[in-house]
Amino acid sequence: MRPISKRLSFLLVLGLLVVTYNTEAQVRRGTFIPYSTVGFGVGTSNYYGDMASYTTPLRSTFGMMRWSVTGNYTRHFTPRLAARASFTYARIAGDDYKMNKKDPTNIRYARNLSFRNDLKEFAVEGIFKLTPDNRSYDRRPQFSAYLFGGVAVVAHNPKALDTFDGNWVKLQSLGTEGQGRPGYDKPYSLIQFAIPLGIGVRYKINDRFDMGAELGFRKTFTDYLDDVAGNYADPAVFADNPLALTMANKSTERYTVKKGVDRTEGLKQFVQTAYNIQTEDPFSVVQQNYGTAGYARGTSPNLKDNYLIGTVHINYIIPSQIKCPPLK
Repeated sequence: MRPISKRLSFLLVLGLLVVTYNTEAQVRRGTFIPYSTVGFGVGTSNYYGDMASYTTPLRSTFGMMRWSVTGNYTRHFTPRLAARASFTYARIAGDDYKMNKKDPTNIRYARNLSFRNDLKEFAVEGIFKLTPDNRSYDRRPQFSAYLFGGVAVVAHNPKALDTFDGNWVKLQSLGTEGQGRPGYDKPYSLIQFAIPLGIGVRYKINDRFDMGAELGFRKTFTDYLDDVAGNYADPAVFADNPLALTMANKSTERYTVKKGVDRTEGLKQFVQTAYNIQTEDPFSVVQQNYGTAGYARGTSPNLKDNYLIGTVHINYIIPSQIKCPPLK
């Protein structure tokens, strides 16, 4: 048995050496060459929050769609893994009337708020390629798909249209829910963090250019991208700032902010449904019953504001230089 064991051990070691040598040779022949890309894209942006409910996903997604532009730098480290740094400028918007004009009995119709917010997002993301690259950039697949996720810093500043002079007014400094005044919360921050998650595809145009498309959801940690989250403040706290009072409560305004549509008939339906009152002057009923101090201004207290970015982009491949071994 001992000679057989020695012979078997020798054969096993020899076999392992051969397999190891062949494996290392294959790795050397197929070593992935890292490369980088730079890209530019344009697309859409969609907001979800107090003025775009998750209970009506289609209306919220397509009802107030706006634009986005982005630039990025990506480093491809392995056939499946890459990292990307990107900057995105996107506008999101919401409008109670536009989103609820077909259902004036909805409490958001009575609220009558609207906003827009220009987001400046810097993100660092990891990319996992569902379709791996080949060993060099020029041999990458014709069509591929990938997943991405990471962290982002977002600068924002919600604004609303002033119906009196037609200018867009910054809302955070007004403290529309009493922020910054005695007995109320401090002003919310204009710098926030977000978690981008999404999926993308890319198509090889030629050795140096790709065309791609991706859809990325941004999970944030604030409820104030739309300046709406808590309760109505006591109107008395705005005694020194009439503009803040105007921006804080628009429920009694007869006309919509953007289009100037008369809301009288819609508010009649609202007060009849909400308060069982039939009247030709629904604004006085709303003034007495809705928007008073402590009344809920935000309609999604347990949900943060989020947004969705869709992008079509062009990427340029920066080829890696392959160093030739020195001649001896």
